[in-house]
Amino acid sequence: MEIDSPQCPSCGLGFADFPGSEDSEVLEIEVRAYRRVIRRRRYRKTCAGKSTPGIITAPPPARLIERGKCGISVWLHLLLSKFLYGQPTHRLLQDLADCGLTLSAGTLTGGLQALAPLFEPLEAALLTRLRRETHWHADETRWQVFIDVEGKIGHRWYLWVFQSSSVIHYVLDPTRSAKVPIAELGEVSGGKVSCDRYAAYKKFAKQHTTVILAYCWTHQRRDFLELANAHPDLRAWALVWVERIGELYHLNARRLDRQSDAAAYAAGDQSLRHAIERMAARRDAELAESSLKTAALKVLQSMTRHWSGSTVFVDHPEVPMGNNAAERAIRPPVIGRKNFYGSGSRWSGELAATMFSVLMTVKHWGINSRTWLNAYLQACAANGNQPPAELSAFLPWGMDAKGLAAMRRVAPDHAGAAGIDSS
Repeated sequence: MEIDSPQCPSCGLGFADFPGSEDSEVLEIEVRAYRRVIRRRRYRKTCAGKSTPGIITAPPPARLIERGKCGISVWLHLLLSKFLYGQPTHRLLQDLADCGLTLSAGTLTGGLQALAPLFEPLEAALLTRLRRETHWHADETRWQVFIDVEGKIGHRWYLWVFQSSSVIHYVLDPTRSAKVPIAELGEVSGGKVSCDRYAAYKKFAKQHTTVILAYCWTHQRRDFLELANAHPDLRAWALVWVERIGELYHLNARRLDRQSDAAAYAAGDQSLRHAIERMAARRDAELAESSLKTAALKVLQSMTRHWSGSTVFVDHPEVPMGNNAAERAIRPPVIGRKNFYGSGSRWSGELAATMFSVLMTVKHWGINSRTWLNAYLQACAANGNQPPAELSAFLPWGMDAKGLAAMRRVAPDHAGAAGIDSS
């Protein structure tokens, strides 16, 4: 930038140039659609060979969808917008139209259906990895699928999430029954499931005795908070119990912070166990009181029934007190559900569950979702619209340190990389 009249406003004498410039930065975003024209060179043969055609054309670039007009960058944007950021289809298409790209809902839907098989091997690899681990968080939420299923009333399905230390895996099922955790974890040899007190998990554990249920203290704490809100006369009593639960969280956190010091850890562990014993004794004493009101009685009786599962964390410090990990994992799909209600078909619902699994696992590892998905789609296109034969380069636990670091970075513009059409 320059001054229009570089001269002294008082005397009119011109300014002399001074070395250098005063620099500053302004951040901007430019989003636009563009059309990439691919010109394939043609050749005319100069020999008499009969096996060679008269006109030879350079081979076309690899495409993600055969004969598809939309390039990888379009599908990258669509997949992330819908399944990671929860943007409904109609609003997404309006947004693209404002950027200069007009697509029909049918084009988007047909493209997603064509892309769905590309992610099936990844989904299978995630499930295999999940089953090899020994601690899982589990939760479920409703998910509408707007199809009619024989024998089922209504469109309410359920989206389940199972999270281990390295995988977040989602399952869409018409029911909220125990058959879902049985199918998901029925083949494991043993382990621990952090969950709420829903009956399906209890039935699963009853059939698989090597699996221990670790009940969530957040839900136990919520019982007392709900009691305090619903019964003002019991508010003070309930909040005392909330404070006792808070003390357990504090003592457990202090114990875990001292794991590198054996003596300090032992002291912290002893303090936690004494607090657990005091809580159990107080609970039993209050249950024995004839004056205890029914609402309070029910909360303490529930605590007693679930006590062994609630105290798993004491002997197994690797198990957290709460199931917040699963509740955090289920939140992004819930945002999507609130925006676009659910899925219009079985295949689209299954694709949603698969994409949630893939993208949330990638984020769990601190990987840049756009960088990873772009690389995977490029590999699928280069492999003739098929999943890459070797998946290890795209599974976080299969990457070396260099590959993992590369996936965690913001990728440069990949348009046209490796000769792949990204128009």
